[in-house]
Amino acid sequence: MKLLSSLSRNQRESIGLLQIGTFLEYFDLMLYVHMAVLLNELFFPKTDRHIAALISAFAFCSTYLLRPLGAILFGWIGDNIGRKATVILTTIMMSVSCVIMANVPTYAQIGISAAWVVTFCRIIQGLSSMGEIIGAEIYLTETIETPARYPVVGLIGCAAAVGSLFALFIASLTTSSGFNWRTAFWIGACIAVVGSIARTRLRETSEFINAKKHLKTLGRNKHESVTENYKGNVNIKTIIACFLIQSGFPISFFFAYIYCGDILKNQFGYSPEQVIHNNLSVAAMELAGFLICVFISCKTHPMKILKAKVYIVLPFVLLLPFILNSLSSPKSLLLVQLFCMLFSLTDLPASAIYYKYFPILKRFTYTVFIFALSRAIMYTTTSFLLIYLTNQLGHFGLWFIIIPVIFGFSWGVRYFEKLEFSNNTSNLKAKLEQAA
Repeated sequence: MKLLSSLSRNQRESIGLLQIGTFLEYFDLMLYVHMAVLLNELFFPKTDRHIAALISAFAFCSTYLLRPLGAILFGWIGDNIGRKATVILTTIMMSVSCVIMANVPTYAQIGISAAWVVTFCRIIQGLSSMGEIIGAEIYLTETIETPARYPVVGLIGCAAAVGSLFALFIASLTTSSGFNWRTAFWIGACIAVVGSIARTRLRETSEFINAKKHLKTLGRNKHESVTENYKGNVNIKTIIACFLIQSGFPISFFFAYIYCGDILKNQFGYSPEQVIHNNLSVAAMELAGFLICVFISCKTHPMKILKAKVYIVLPFVLLLPFILNSLSSPKSLLLVQLFCMLFSLTDLPASAIYYKYFPILKRFTYTVFIFALSRAIMYTTTSFLLIYLTNQLGHFGLWFIIIPVIFGFSWGVRYFEKLEFSNNTSNLKAKLEQAA
């Protein structure tokens, strides 16, 4: 990519360190998610199918329910202490939770206490993940200029996808080759430590440093209009649009991995090992979709990429219940999963666009809280509501969740597209006035 070759040495080093850290963080975070079909049987009591589904949903959602609290904590750290501090602290927290997970006894050994300890670890992982990917993306948004900013920030999402893919690989190795699952969590703990040490080499973003200096120089009561870009108010429509765009990926992820995983188990008799192995292909396609979006963003505005996804996904979702009702083999379901993740409703590579519409010294707090809230609401709602919707309506119950999310995602994209057009027009007028 020619855009990336124009970056300075320090910028390329920062990109590499943040990508490595995000990869390690998401490997740790997703390790349990992808091994849940196996680990839930070890740490939670066995019961009837309906109760088991609720317990599984609870275990999955525990990672996301308290994320908004983590967002408030890391948002404050990111906007008051610095972007660098958050991405170091999050990897340390992830490492500690992995060490506990690697040593906790099973349900057969200590009873329900095992379930509570595992749930606590998942909550810690969910909290730490809040400062991770958003912190890395904001760091690069504030240090890289457009148009290189779009693919560079998009590569952070790709690093997260690689971490998830590697977690699936370890999960597959654990279940198919007798690899001890505790060893997998020890690996996660070790690489998290490596990531936190590596990130100490990062420098704080100049945009954040300049904003802090600006406030110290002017004081809070002077030249308030000048400091609007640093600590100003945020338009409520901007918050809503950001939330709606962020709500797209949880639906894509839950359907492809969790919902389809249950179909493989219940309809086709897949074992946990087979489900994990199947999901390796899905994760590979997820990464391929991300990389394609990053490549296209080098030549096309990111909002156009998101709009194209809406036009592709909506007809697919309208046909989805009919497709699922006519499944004849696991391979046909795999094709559905691959399509879903190739065109997943992610904000990648457009996140760098809406970050810039939040004031610098409120940017971390707002964006990380919106990210956390979108995951907490969407994963929790989807996990529990779909149990009852599909019991009553079968696969047609998917419509009542996915279709509203698609329309909300589309509205958010159009909103930021208008902001970008207005902003570019204003910048062009300013340049013409200067030239005159």
